[in-house]
Amino acid sequence: MFTSLFIHRYSLWQWLQRWRPGASLPSDVTQRHPVLSWGFGGVVLGTALQLQQSALDGWLFYAVILVVSAILASFVASKVVAFSVWRGFLACLAVVGLTFALCGLRALVFASHAMPPELEGRDIQVLGTVSAMPQRNAGGARFRLQVESATADGQFVSLPPSIYLGWYGETANDPLVPELVAGQVWQLTVRLKAPHGNANPGGFDYELWLWEQGLQATGYVRSGKGKATGQGAQMQQMSWRYPVERVRQQVRDSVYASVSERRTAGVIAALLVGDQAAIERADWDIFRATGVAHLMSISGLHVTLFAWAAAWLLRFGWRQSTRLCMLFPAPLAAAWGGLGLAVAYAVFSGWGVPAQRTVLMLFVAVALRTSGAHWPWRHVWLAAMAVVLLWDPWALLSAGFWLSFVAVGVLFATDLEAKNAYGVSRNKHFRAMFREQAVVTLALTPLGLLLFGQVSLVGLLANLLAIPWVTLVVTPLSMAGVAWGGFWQAAAWGISAMGAVLNWLAAWPMAMIAMPTPPIWLAVAAVLGGALLAKRLPWAWRLLGLPLMLPVLLWQPGRPVDGQVELIAADVGQGTAVLVRTAHHSLLYDAGPRWGPETDAGHRVLLPLLRRLDEKLDTLVLSHRDTDHTGGAMAVLGMQPQATLLSSIEADHALQALRPVQRCEVGQRWHWDGVLFEVIHPQAADYATPAKSNALSCVLRISTSGSTAHTQGQKILLTGDIEAAQEAQLLAHEQGGGADLHADVLLVPHHGSRTSSTDAFVQAVSPRFALVQAGYRNRFGHPAPAVLERYQMQGIDLLDSSHCGAATWRSTEPMRVHCQRVVARRYWHHVPP
Repeated sequence: MFTSLFIHRYSLWQWLQRWRPGASLPSDVTQRHPVLSWGFGGVVLGTALQLQQSALDGWLFYAVILVVSAILASFVASKVVAFSVWRGFLACLAVVGLTFALCGLRALVFASHAMPPELEGRDIQVLGTVSAMPQRNAGGARFRLQVESATADGQFVSLPPSIYLGWYGETANDPLVPELVAGQVWQLTVRLKAPHGNANPGGFDYELWLWEQGLQATGYVRSGKGKATGQGAQMQQMSWRYPVERVRQQVRDSVYASVSERRTAGVIAALLVGDQAAIERADWDIFRATGVAHLMSISGLHVTLFAWAAAWLLRFGWRQSTRLCMLFPAPLAAAWGGLGLAVAYAVFSGWGVPAQRTVLMLFVAVALRTSGAHWPWRHVWLAAMAVVLLWDPWALLSAGFWLSFVAVGVLFATDLEAKNAYGVSRNKHFRAMFREQAVVTLALTPLGLLLFGQVSLVGLLANLLAIPWVTLVVTPLSMAGVAWGGFWQAAAWGISAMGAVLNWLAAWPMAMIAMPTPPIWLAVAAVLGGALLAKRLPWAWRLLGLPLMLPVLLWQPGRPVDGQVELIAADVGQGTAVLVRTAHHSLLYDAGPRWGPETDAGHRVLLPLLRRLDEKLDTLVLSHRDTDHTGGAMAVLGMQPQATLLSSIEADHALQALRPVQRCEVGQRWHWDGVLFEVIHPQAADYATPAKSNALSCVLRISTSGSTAHTQGQKILLTGDIEAAQEAQLLAHEQGGGADLHADVLLVPHHGSRTSSTDAFVQAVSPRFALVQAGYRNRFGHPAPAVLERYQMQGIDLLDSSHCGAATWRSTEPMRVHCQRVVARRYWHHVPP
């Protein structure tokens, strides 16, 4: 975005200013109407306040706020209050109320089309149109369907207007999964559920993403071998609707047909039609490590460059006609024409949130310059932000929003303003661009820590090389390939050359560092400190930015004290992953499921959680070989090379080649910081007896000593997927003088399966809290109703991840469990029945 601004200032604004050569600009409208700037700030504040609501209020509540705010706005507009500061404050208050109410009303309208709970998990016959370019992967396809009608058991039912479906095959590239095309009308039998994602501290908010995309139900197609029900799947016709999406899909398919190397073809597809899912995960890792990920999608840079090139060509052509110049000034025609073509390009690229923001910002700039208004940069900045939020209030919660606007604000605030930008000489362009890159890198490092928990130390160098290469070589070649496919092969060579350089940079020692995620107030202070360091001020003043930046670099998250323990049962859906932390050590019990060739709980959930806490694992315990427990292990071990591996997996398991595995057996025990860890199952003889993998689950008991003489020790029991036979074995061992099974916190065996949690076992453990890690509406029916009843009969608090999200328990607060879905609830989050 910062490079977009550089080009924007030296091109678009420059010739916009020239459309009336020699004309003096009118007086600053913001000086004649100072309440405007207060109003722009009110839009941002009102949106931010509404997005903090944990639940939506009723229609009457928002209507009353709307009416009261409108009255206050008319009062301010009547100039009854003469003092400008008070007028500004009242104007801001009125706009806050108006924005808050309008955003709430929009949310209520959208929420009124939510998925009816009684239809979840039922077979529903749906007639609908594929409304967007489908995403094909090894397991099948994902696509959006615009619902036209739906029936269940022969009765018409009401569904959300737009739903997100998966069509999965039994094998990779299963021919039973058809080639879906945008605009096709299908009659499908589907099973749906309300939007539900994983809720973890600092994790990706999947439910917010679905809300922003207008998707209010997810599910899968019930068709294919062994799955056919109802009317099955049948394409009805090809609709004329969604022509842009159909063209985008044709272009993407042409790229794959022209470029044999799928990895480079995926990057071209991302740059050309905005298909970021086409880029492989390994490439994303390299792009993030080198800080160039923002270039690998339709970003503000690409849209601004397209607008600049289109406007330059339009102005050149317009000036060839005297009649056209007499009708309309060439710079003005070029400005609006370039903006119009930029809108068309943004729509073709998928109309993603970054493209939307850039188009709206360009519109604000073009409109201001066309009207001859001369606003200070602060007002232009706030005006653009206000327009973006009025268009899409929920963009305020996206990382891209803050990265782009903070970058623009920092560049303006560091005296790179219009008075310098319009008059800079050509031989200083590169030096100015280098300085802008350095300034933004310095200022956005704390923000990057807050949003991503990592910083690329080679990002400055990588961007200086990659920005001009991608902008001036790869992207133009990708666009030219639409006319002749040979350009796509040239673009692929350019991407391969760039990839070699980026891989070399990513291999540097300390190319990327991960740091704990700081509190938001520390990150804001650090951004301000970075901006102050970059200001054109005497060094005595600039050095005052260091005290603002140092705390965010030195901040460390709190840890348990000696003798105490913290447990975080991550929300990984249908699978197990529990992080245990002591004063100076940490252990991960299981690594969650694997969902596909390119996605698993390690990359999506566990690594972000470990980065957020700046956690270095001492031990990874994999209870047994099942993929819902080992799916994320490869990713975790790859990023945690110091961790030892303790497991019951077999000798020929793939993980054995990555890390030597110590077999878990009864009798293994160790102390960390006054906390005792003991393996109490399986016994050595169990490995010689053929059995299901569940029977070999490593059972771990953790005991605290208490931090003081007055603090009672606590116990945790992590059980993997043991079943009734293994529970009986543990009970027999206890009765024979073995370890006491009583625990304060129990990880419910086998996700609450009906084959486990026997009455005798539950009574023996008698936990205060029982944690169930299971997916929402999972196909196994975990936790089973009979199991729930057993725990309820014992008066045990049972918390499942579907309702709780990530569960955090601390031995210093033994009577409380912090549920992520409760402490961080927002109105777009699903509340399971």
